[in-house]
Amino acid sequence: MRILSGVQPSGKLHIGNYFGAIRQFVQLQADAANECYYFVADLHAMTTIKDGAVLRDNTFRVAADFIALGLDPDRSVLYRQSDVPEVAELAWMLSTVTPMGLLQRGHSYKDKVAKGITPNHGLFAYPVLMAADILIVRADRVPVGKDQKQHLEMTRDIAAAFNQTYGRELLRVPAELILPEVAVVPGVDGQKMSKSYGNTLEIFAPEAELKKRVMSIVTDSTPVGEPKPTRGNTLYALLKVFTPESEWPATKKLFSEGGTGYGEMKKRLLGLILDTFRDARARRDRLDADRGYVEVVLRDGRDRAREVIASVMADCRRVGGLG
Repeated sequence: MRILSGVQPSGKLHIGNYFGAIRQFVQLQADAANECYYFVADLHAMTTIKDGAVLRDNTFRVAADFIALGLDPDRSVLYRQSDVPEVAELAWMLSTVTPMGLLQRGHSYKDKVAKGITPNHGLFAYPVLMAADILIVRADRVPVGKDQKQHLEMTRDIAAAFNQTYGRELLRVPAELILPEVAVVPGVDGQKMSKSYGNTLEIFAPEAELKKRVMSIVTDSTPVGEPKPTRGNTLYALLKVFTPESEWPATKKLFSEGGTGYGEMKKRLLGLILDTFRDARARRDRLDADRGYVEVVLRDGRDRAREVIASVMADCRRVGGLG
């Protein structure tokens, strides 16, 4: 089964990214029956990042982060989206069969505009480029969360429209692979952890910076000696994410019995985060010192991806009358 997913290099990865997606990506590559293709979506990120140096640095960071967190270049194909120009070419071909109404119904576009993001064609046509990303490697399954489900449905519609237009089953219509339900990881302010909210706990932040962020987690004013509320308690939710199942009853008692202050609990959380990502943080430091290795991985991934892409593009160009 061929699996494909990508991540935008819009900022530094945080623990919500890991538990929401990356952990599952690493698990998928462990199955020998899966062919996993993962890419850094730098073309997509151009809709919001207008500084080339920032985008280039972010792209490196995300690739290095993926490798540090367990993505194995021998088991998965990791590449940079812009290293495969055929993606943009296929996106144009697909745009010629994509109804305007389909894009106008996009929830993501409406949500971003409602949040004040200046609308542009790239933002509006995002689903077409996403469709090209998926269809160009003939992916069978695409891991998605519920927020991306509509985009995958659009991909299916666009693939069907292309196949119908040219009278051949050229593009494989992919199926969704809904990631297992995971607890919504809250940010330091209690909202869903998101770079756009500025409330993240970055996986690879320096320890002093990470400590400062953890200690800034919003809590209530319950006295040390009294039981602490758990409903809507950000610290409680984060401790539950990181605490091993066997140790959770003891941690839960800290809230139900009282006697432990929030400051002590935050120190416990910091220790759990550092323990969870200790090996990954060490690998990440080594990759920073050997940036050339990351580039080698991305170039090798590009070449491996283009081996698959070549036949797809040859078929699409032929039926479209190009070349």
